[in-house]
Amino acid sequence: MADRILFLTGRLARARLEAVLADAGDLGFEWSVVDVGVKVAALMTEAIIARRLKRPIDADRVMLPGRCRVDLERLARSFNVPFERGPDELKDLPAYFGGRGRTLDLSRHDMRIFAEIVDASALTVEQIVDRATAMRAAGADVIDVGCRPDTPFRHLEDAIRALRANGFAVSVDSAASDELRRGGAAGADFLLSLTEKTLDIAADTGATPILIPAQHGNVASLLRAAEAAARRGIPAILDPVIDPIHFGFMASLGRYAELRRAMPEAEILMGTGNLTELTDADSAGVTAMLLGICSELNIRNLLVVQVSPHTRRTIEEHDAARRIMFAARADGGLPKDYGDALLALHERRPFPNTPREIAEFAKQVKDDNFRIEVAEDGIHVYNRNGHHVAQDAMSLYPELGVAADGAHAFYLGAELMKAEIAWRLGKRYAQDAPLAWGCAVDRPSEDMARPSAGGPTLRSARSGGVIACGAAIPSPSPQGVGEQAGNAAHGRPARSER
Repeated sequence: MADRILFLTGRLARARLEAVLADAGDLGFEWSVVDVGVKVAALMTEAIIARRLKRPIDADRVMLPGRCRVDLERLARSFNVPFERGPDELKDLPAYFGGRGRTLDLSRHDMRIFAEIVDASALTVEQIVDRATAMRAAGADVIDVGCRPDTPFRHLEDAIRALRANGFAVSVDSAASDELRRGGAAGADFLLSLTEKTLDIAADTGATPILIPAQHGNVASLLRAAEAAARRGIPAILDPVIDPIHFGFMASLGRYAELRRAMPEAEILMGTGNLTELTDADSAGVTAMLLGICSELNIRNLLVVQVSPHTRRTIEEHDAARRIMFAARADGGLPKDYGDALLALHERRPFPNTPREIAEFAKQVKDDNFRIEVAEDGIHVYNRNGHHVAQDAMSLYPELGVAADGAHAFYLGAELMKAEIAWRLGKRYAQDAPLAWGCAVDRPSEDMARPSAGGPTLRSARSGGVIACGAAIPSPSPQGVGEQAGNAAHGRPARSER
């Protein structure tokens, strides 16, 4: 028997929700829709649901809008049926049920990130530990202490001991044999980069060697080093070394494939910096491609470096990419529909509603509060007094009638410029919410079981600011208004209330 899902929504979204579900065809379950009596579905509270939803529920589970802030477990206990949140955008429901939306698991990966502290000898021990702490928070598993050529590193041992005391796994990266010996003796877990000629350094210290060819590109010498390490019982990680574009990039990729064919079980490392640092392209996409190669070749160690400002989020990008590639490989699928962490500039489905759908909804609006949406044809802003569309946010100003209301004009100007950015880049826009930039920026975690602290809308109201369009919003309640009022059920921006 097919699952039965009950969708809860509000008055304004019900017709659109039913149309989306009906047009989706066979989703593999039976569905029904209940309007709980609120205008904006995202404003549903636990109290409203508990009071207005009839018992018993004739469904196997209940689906709430993605932005609805309630305690799902408490509702499930109260109604004796599971509650869950759907996607933020109503139009994403078919993809959510047809893809992997409900079972998306990015908690697993099988790649280890070595994050290099470049020119560590120029930093104090305290600065090294601070930088390592930030790297670990970004996703690093091993802190690579990078030495500088012909530069004394007198506090190398102190730095390694301090890192180990703070729970870090440590590698030392140096071209100087003496520094590698000192690092290993001080307790480093890994040493980069040894060859068949310097393998004794690792044998003397007990650290795991990262082996490279004795001559650049000479895979045979790397294989000899690996065989020598195996004979001596030394676990080793092999790095054929990747080259920049136009300086042997394709040939170096071939060496990784050759090494994997020759040693199917070997641990291999790829240092991605020669591509991310030395290519003027957004590094998230470069990282995704390289880690796709690593996933296919079962390369489980990544050396990551950040020097150029354009790669400032490279650890976060590698962390996201390794999780996406692991999940896609485990599913036997393409690395798509596994979240938007690597989609910083553009989105695959940027405009959930068509211009015609927005126009139809605008006809239903009976109040002065502005709604802002973005569609293929540009920025839509509307209330009961009119519906205006433009591709230039500034051109909308004369149509809005806020010349005498500076605070409101400022708010609308900020939101409309954000909407224009979203339209030009092809990104999702939600009123009173920040644009999503994937892992390119930090995304604050939210407790969706608690009321929102409020966006600009609610904060302005609390501080006694001018209320949008002369229509006062309700006083802030324990359930909250404001930011949630700027987002209607399943992703339709609602009203501009400040």
